[in-house]
Amino acid sequence: MREQMSWNVAVPLAALVMLALTWDTVPGPLLAGLEAIFLIGAVLAAVHHAEVVAHRVGEPFGSLVLATAVTVIELALIIALMASGGHDAETLARDTALAAVMITMNGIAGLSLLLGSRRYGVTLFNPHGTGAALATVTTLATLSLVLPTFTTTRGGQEFSPGQLGFAAVASLLLYLLFVFTQTVRHRDFFLPIEQEGQQRPVDEESHAEPPSNAAALRSVGLLLVALVAVVGLAEQESPAIEKMVAAVGFPHSFVGLVIASLVLLPETLAAARAARGGRIQTSLNLAYGSAMASIGLTIPGIALASIWLEGPLILGLGPTQLVLFAVTVVVSMLTVVPGRATRLQGEVHLVLLAAYVFLAVVP
Repeated sequence: MREQMSWNVAVPLAALVMLALTWDTVPGPLLAGLEAIFLIGAVLAAVHHAEVVAHRVGEPFGSLVLATAVTVIELALIIALMASGGHDAETLARDTALAAVMITMNGIAGLSLLLGSRRYGVTLFNPHGTGAALATVTTLATLSLVLPTFTTTRGGQEFSPGQLGFAAVASLLLYLLFVFTQTVRHRDFFLPIEQEGQQRPVDEESHAEPPSNAAALRSVGLLLVALVAVVGLAEQESPAIEKMVAAVGFPHSFVGLVIASLVLLPETLAAARAARGGRIQTSLNLAYGSAMASIGLTIPGIALASIWLEGPLILGLGPTQLVLFAVTVVVSMLTVVPGRATRLQGEVHLVLLAAYVFLAVVP
């Protein structure tokens, strides 16, 4: 345990040193690869320290701390790539937000249900909390990603400045309203439910000894260090990411999938661990909370950044993306409403994710 903690302390500091040494340079292949290693390490360290802080403040605040930290990383990557990507980056925010929605709603949720059902047969969760989260995610995605396809003021899958401002404010307001519901008004809707045949209390891990105030404060400081390192290294790595995608012949929109996969990997691991421990509700909180934060916090951030970023901002989904998103919403509703799910539901969601990834490569 001490070695693990030492690693999570050393990596953010080392990443910050790497950023200072390579700042304002054009990295070659070797240096870019080294920076990528430190970038991934800083992401993992940031999420680890967010989990430490979350354990101190308790569930369901833990999911919010983790989702917020991950969204800051995602927003930093998007803005860095948009600032350096020129014309090809005009759809990057849309592609990344959609990728986050598909990965969380189909990938994280599907994997969690699959792992949980393999161990317990039928997974149990609270349909009131999960249903509220799904409704919020659907509304956020519709306001920010679906409506721009059909508005006529600007055309071309773009919002006008007024429309973008409304979508940003509404997204942020919806996210804050959900946070209030999750943490204050109906907190019990988002607490884990004991699975049938579970041998130990479902809240055993959540009742483990929380870290001390000193440990939590140290994690807050290291979290900030890790986020600074991630933001800086992301800007340094942005040309390398785009070159890598172009080199393998994938569409430029695949960059958004790379970003979302990178920042959501730690949450995927955390959700899988919770599912194996019988805390399916925690896994779904992470899945839908991440999707919510990816839109509810990213879109307002992108709207502010668009003031100084050059070029258009295309947010509207294309026909194939609209179909996949609509099917995902319908299948998610059928999964959530009963409050219980089997392995089949998890497998259906994973097939939808596979279809999204395949069509992102071969549009």
